[in-house]
Amino acid sequence: MAQAIRYTKSSDGARLAWTSIGAGPPLVRASNWLTHLEYDLDSPVWRHWIRFYAAHFRCVRHDERGCGMSDWEVADLSFPRWIEDLEAVITAAQLDEPFALIGISQGASTAITYAVRHPERVSHLILYGGYARGWALRADEEGLRRYRAIVELVQLGWGKDNPIFRHLFTSRFVPGGSDEQLRWFSELCARTTTPAIASRLLATRADVDVRALLPQVRVPTLVLHARADEVTPLEESRYLASEIPGAELVLLESKNHVLLEHEPAWARFQQEVLRFTGRSARAAPREDARFHTLTAREREVLTQLAAGRTNAQVGKALFISEKTVRNHVTKLFEKLGVSSRAQAIVLAHERGFGATREG
Repeated sequence: MAQAIRYTKSSDGARLAWTSIGAGPPLVRASNWLTHLEYDLDSPVWRHWIRFYAAHFRCVRHDERGCGMSDWEVADLSFPRWIEDLEAVITAAQLDEPFALIGISQGASTAITYAVRHPERVSHLILYGGYARGWALRADEEGLRRYRAIVELVQLGWGKDNPIFRHLFTSRFVPGGSDEQLRWFSELCARTTTPAIASRLLATRADVDVRALLPQVRVPTLVLHARADEVTPLEESRYLASEIPGAELVLLESKNHVLLEHEPAWARFQQEVLRFTGRSARAAPREDARFHTLTAREREVLTQLAAGRTNAQVGKALFISEKTVRNHVTKLFEKLGVSSRAQAIVLAHERGFGATREG
């Protein structure tokens, strides 16, 4: 999945990193919790989402202010800025037709606001695991104490060498994830911003309130939610679906806030999005049976190889020894039926694995 990282500026001068990937009708993803345009392509937590977008749409996405490849040190991290940032990215992308707009988690509130302001630009509104009111507006006293404790935990422990602080936080997002997936998500968050900014972003999410906008939504809306989501209560999506005129609600059998590739809920999510947007389901580009035999770790190694990294660099990126990398490479050659690194890389590029470049 090749992409070019570009930059635009928001109304207050903050630099926003954005990219476009895939081909087809446009789909814009409002920013959500701690993304990184480059690292997300390697992540076993996020890469299948991006692969799905790219297989069916021209997907435009950006890192929110304060994290990823966008400006970190910005004075204003307030909710109104999220809307202005999304507007700036959409303008920079020069989309010449109405687009599907997807909001995940707190990105749902941003997407709702944009859709109300610019109904002529949005063809379909897709909200997953979202909410119209932040946790400070919906939690009881016990819940408020819990969320405040999480904010303090992030501020005090995020940047420490011991990852247990981040694990306590990130495990809520993918409680059904493997140790490897939890480690990836935790390390991704650590790479993406600082403890101080992470806690400020969490605090901003507390006061989000777009409830008054819901009856004003005038575009077709699909609301999806994991039934046992530990981050956003199911009741929040029920509320969205009941207040947005004509909205559909689809419940997914999962406890993960971020759906993982192996679970049936992820397959259902894709089917519902394609149905809703009028896209026919089709396989990822040029997929074949050989790639179905690869383990999650082997796919990670192959992604790193396709990015042009050496065994030593792959080991460092995946936190494994160089010897272990060599063993994985040997198995990859056997499963893919190739005899050289160059052949493996060519095959990987043809099947959608690849490097990010700036441009």
